[in-house]
Amino acid sequence: MEEIVYKRKNTKKVKTQLPDDLDLALLTHYHSTNQPVYGDALNVVDKFENELAEPGVEYLYNAVQRSMFQNTNVPFPGPEKGKELFTFIDLFAGIGGFRMALQNLGGSCVFTSEWDKYSKQTYFANYGEYPFGDITKDSTKQYIPEKFDIICGGFPCQPFSIAGVSKKISLGRSHGFADEKQGNLFFHIADIIEKHRPKAFFLENVKNLVSHDKKQTFKVIKDTLESLDYSFDHKVIDGRHFVPQHRERTLMVGFDKSVYGNDIKFDFSTVELPEEKQRLKTILQSEVDTKYTLSDKLWNYLQEYAKKHKEKGNGFGFGLADPEGVSRTISARYYKDGAEILIAQDGKNPRRLIPHEAAALQGYPIYPINTNDPKKSLVIPVSDNQAYRQFGNSVVMPLIQAVGEQILKKI
Repeated sequence: MEEIVYKRKNTKKVKTQLPDDLDLALLTHYHSTNQPVYGDALNVVDKFENELAEPGVEYLYNAVQRSMFQNTNVPFPGPEKGKELFTFIDLFAGIGGFRMALQNLGGSCVFTSEWDKYSKQTYFANYGEYPFGDITKDSTKQYIPEKFDIICGGFPCQPFSIAGVSKKISLGRSHGFADEKQGNLFFHIADIIEKHRPKAFFLENVKNLVSHDKKQTFKVIKDTLESLDYSFDHKVIDGRHFVPQHRERTLMVGFDKSVYGNDIKFDFSTVELPEEKQRLKTILQSEVDTKYTLSDKLWNYLQEYAKKHKEKGNGFGFGLADPEGVSRTISARYYKDGAEILIAQDGKNPRRLIPHEAAALQGYPIYPINTNDPKKSLVIPVSDNQAYRQFGNSVVMPLIQAVGEQILKKI
């Protein structure tokens, strides 16, 4: 899809131009049943055809007419149309942790939204669909299908996370719902739920969401969803049951009471948590490029930083991970210095995780770490820095799948 180009005549010059983000989203979501997508995708083709009459454009038009842009030449394509067990939409999608989990259960994603351009690249490379953009805009919301079964979303956690709140306070900035940029994104989820009435919602956020602002933030979220006549249940679950990483997250599930009755509940105790202890060594690679080893300057800085904070009586500092145990929580800032998860090396400074290890730390299939099929391995098409950001912002995919499995027993 990204190889498709068209030429526009400008006086005597010919310019080559890629489709823009919205064009790509429309064309790659064409196979969904949403009428606005269908019509606007054909308008995109007409734009190509009008600007350049070449055989390639005719091919493009025919391809769209035959719904050929459901790209299956990717590691994780959706189920064939008509063979899905349920449908869902993926908001604040990142690199598709919710999507992969629910696709593994037989679901079909009928709409995706993500605003980060690098996350879109990773999403497209793995699922064959280019996400729509800013979900706060009506021009994006118009492409959401009228009906779908589950709304999913790990709405941005920075306004509520301990680290995010601490940083904003130190800079004199607002946090939580007062964060003008990210704090009100939950209410766009609520608006979509109210308009489309999915059978269920499935949301994820940081552990601190429950206690933020003396529990008032969480109360607003709960009250808002219950006011829409949905049940509301939540639990904080540590991802260490599924991956070798300590990662506590608040999971929220609810069902439409007008469909399932006032007594509908979600029992988180039914979620099966593996008993086998997770060990970091299972995802570590034996041969790693030297570029991931910390420089003397950075390693000395981290040791001095940790020493100063230890003298002050707090535990801020780097974390040398125990290969026999689980790591600290990987965050979006991991690209800066890798301090929260460092791997010891004999006779050398410690090293960062490589991006493929960071992916496996969130439960994504990575060949040969946790899958034997190279064709079913997550593609990482972006720079190391962007990859670290993406995995630090991601969900623990197998945890999402385990909860999703129990949700499906209710709908």
